[in-house]
Amino acid sequence: MTSLLNLQLTEIKVLPLEIERQVHGSVLSKTKRIIDLVGAIAGLLFTAIITIPIAIAIQLDNPGVIFYSQTRCGLNGKPFKIWKFRSMIANAEQQKHLVKNQATGHIFKNENDPRITKVGRFLRRTSLDEFPQFWNVFQGEMSLVGTRPPTTEEVAQYEPHHFQRLRVKPGITGEWQVKGRSEVINFEEIVRMDLDYQNKWSCLYDIRLILQTVGVVLARKGAC
Repeated sequence: MTSLLNLQLTEIKVLPLEIERQVHGSVLSKTKRIIDLVGAIAGLLFTAIITIPIAIAIQLDNPGVIFYSQTRCGLNGKPFKIWKFRSMIANAEQQKHLVKNQATGHIFKNENDPRITKVGRFLRRTSLDEFPQFWNVFQGEMSLVGTRPPTTEEVAQYEPHHFQRLRVKPGITGEWQVKGRSEVINFEEIVRMDLDYQNKWSCLYDIRLILQTVGVVLARKGAC
C-alpha cells in the first residue's frame, strides 16, 4: 500500500510540472491573498467556538478522532493535508471498497454512504465539517475560492487536460459548490466548472461566489 502511494505521489509531481509555467493569475494576486487571510482568521475564530460542541457530538455518536485529515493535491499537484471535522465512522477508509461509487469519472460519491454518521450527515448538510479547512487557507495551501481539491488517487488517474484544473489553489468553495454541491456526480462536469472559474476569475467574482455559497449552505441546496 505504501509503495503504491509513493508511486502515485511520484506521478503527481511529474505531470503537473508541464503546466507549472502556466500558473493562473489568481495565484499571484495579493488582493486575493488578503481576502483569504481575512476570511481564514474570521473562519478560525468561528471554528474555535463550534469545536467543543461538535467534538462532544462526534464522541457521543461515534467515538474516535475529532478531526479527519487526508492527503489532497493543491496548486500544480503539490500534496498537502486537508482538515475536516470527522463525519464518517472511525474505520471508514477500510470500508470504502464496500460502498458503490455513484459518480462518473475520477471522483467518489454515494448519496447514501452508510459510513457517514448521524452527526456527520448534519455536519455535511450544513458544511460545518469544512470549517477546519480555514487553517489550510491561513497556511496558503488553499484559498477561500478555487477548485475542488482532488485526492492523490484521483490525480494519479488524470488525463492531460485534467491537470489544467490544478493551475489554481483548491478552494473551500467554488463553482461546484454554488452550482450543485453533491448533486454534481460527473467528473468532467466538475473539470468544466473549474476551468470556467479560471476564465471568469476576478477578486469581485470570488466575493460573489462566497456570498452565493452562504445562500446555498443556508438553503441546504445539493447537500447530502
